[in-house]
Amino acid sequence: MKLGLHLAHTNWSLPAERLGATLAEVVEAAEAASFDAISVADHLWLHPIIGGPEGPQLEAYTTLGFIAAHTQRVRLLALATAVPYRHAGLLAKIVTTLDVLSGGRAMLGIGAGDYEDEALGLGLPFPPLGERFDLLEEAVQACLQMWESEWGDALPFRGRHIRMERPLNVPQSLSRPHPPILIAGSGERRTLPLVAKYADACNLRPSPEIPRQLELLRRLCAEAGRDYDAIEKTAPFGFDVGPRGEKVGQLIGQLRWLASMGIETVFGWVVGVERIEPLEIMGREVIPAVAEL
Repeated sequence: MKLGLHLAHTNWSLPAERLGATLAEVVEAAEAASFDAISVADHLWLHPIIGGPEGPQLEAYTTLGFIAAHTQRVRLLALATAVPYRHAGLLAKIVTTLDVLSGGRAMLGIGAGDYEDEALGLGLPFPPLGERFDLLEEAVQACLQMWESEWGDALPFRGRHIRMERPLNVPQSLSRPHPPILIAGSGERRTLPLVAKYADACNLRPSPEIPRQLELLRRLCAEAGRDYDAIEKTAPFGFDVGPRGEKVGQLIGQLRWLASMGIETVFGWVVGVERIEPLEIMGREVIPAVAEL
């Protein structure tokens, strides 16, 4: 099992002028602790489950560019890009730029979006859920076409929601054939079929339903002619080792439970991450212990 650090927020009770230095310290410590990836939430307001809109929240892709400059190895992604917020052509260019400047470490994490108040508050598009899923499929298709296009082969993309007359993408991503695509969500009617058709990774809610959902994904992959085993099975979680590491054993047990259901990578928010010590404990005691799961 591999572990990724998920930065769901930067609500660290710090003045804005200290956020950059603290974030740099956090991601450098995460890489030193052997986290496999660093993901950030694609929110512009702090999510209500974390404390509400008035808390500090940094924009995802600007933050990922900053993180890229302070790391050398970890994979980088938004978990997950809200598909209505960025036109597919712009999104493909953003992820390509991150991939090129990070030395081929970018992933496209994408989903339907879930924070309507944020979108309405800032004047961003947020159509009904069914339309967002239609847009999600078209956006993935459009990004794939952007990543396939050569100098003289940028054919128009004309979908119901997305139209690009010349989806040229220069320079191309370093990750070939394209940056890996993670489609987030556990929905069995729309999300998992999209994973089976297009994705390199899924991201399932941590619940006892995972084995059944993965079995469904296996069947959907067979129908789509794709290799189920090539899809990385991931889940979000919380990493709480306790102030002095007293909860390490409990956390390892929780990760063993996820591994037993087929999860290969866990993206977790670390309680007290800004103090750095929990990251160091993760690196010493948790990451080595779960590496063979």
